[in-house]
This record gives sequence, structure tokens and C-alpha cells, in this order.
Amino acid sequence: MANIGYARVSSAGQSLNVQLDKLKHCDKLFTEKRSGSSTTNRPELKKCLDYLREGDTLTITRLDRLARSMLDLAQMANDLKQQGIDLIVLDQAVNTSTAEGKLLFNMLAVISEFENELRKERQLDGIAKAKQNGVKFGSKAKLTDEQVAEMRSKRLEGVLIKDLMSCYGISKATVYRLLSSIETASN
Repeated sequence: MANIGYARVSSAGQSLNVQLDKLKHCDKLFTEKRSGSSTTNRPELKKCLDYLREGDTLTITRLDRLARSMLDLAQMANDLKQQGIDLIVLDQAVNTSTAEGKLLFNMLAVISEFENELRKERQLDGIAKAKQNGVKFGSKAKLTDEQVAEMRSKRLEGVLIKDLMSCYGISKATVYRLLSSIETASN
């Protein structure tokens, strides 16, 4: 019956130190610096879950270190339960080996999912408002309309694609995309 810890931060620039300090009592630690948006894209979490055995305890500092969505979290909790593995969440005082801990885990998971949905809605509202105010999203145009017209004229005169790439400092794909957008617009 081992106590296995898992710590994660979202990016390489963030520090694991706070989580590692809280998990120092664990028998073994798995750590990674990756986004939590997908549980399939976290190799250390997979190693951790594969390492766990019946009677072990998985310890994390917060629920959002394990999963971002309620669906992923519920699936993972169910898988752990089926394998006879308990889950302890230190900062939120969850221990799934007790009835109260299971109740708290499920309540926190639902609240966490609700917070994520609210955050997404606020983000979409902000984007819509910015668009109303004329903010343009995406990368800046590589060439002006005049440069694109000039490039089309050069191409009609027989200038090679590689020479257009060099002249305008753009990729082959961009040359073809800009040339085809003109042809589509003129049809």
C-alpha cells in the first residue's frame, strides 16, 4: 500500500516546488509540465496511473491538477475506485476512502466544471465584444492588397513561385493561398 504523488503545472515556466513540498511524504512522485486540457497528452500521468496498484493511494494537491473536465475527472475517479485505489486531494481535504470524502469529491468536481463553463462563457463574451469594437483576431496580413495585386501581375508575366516567395518573403503555401484568393474573388 504505497502513497503515490502526482504534481503538474501547465507550462515549463511554472514551478512545481509548492506541490512537491506538499507531496514530500509520498513514497513515489510523478511530475510533469504540461497543459491539463487532455489526459491523453500527459505521459507522466499515464505512467503514474499504470504504476498504481490495488490498495495504493494517489495523492494530488488540487483536483485541477488531475483533470480539467468533469467527464475526465469522473472517469478517472471511477477507474481508480474499480482498481481499489483511493484518491487524496490535499488542498481540498478530499479522501475518497471515506463516504464524506466521496461526497466532497463529487461536489467539488461539479463546481469545478461549472467554473470552467463560466470562464469559457466570459471569454466568448469578451471576444464578441472586441469584435463589435473592431478588434481583428488572427495574424496580421502578410501583404497589402496592392502587393497581392502586384504579385498576381508578376505571376501572370511568368515569374516563378520560388521567385515570388523570395521577393515577398513569404512561404509557398502563402503565395498559392493569396493567388487563389484573388482568382476566387474575381470569379
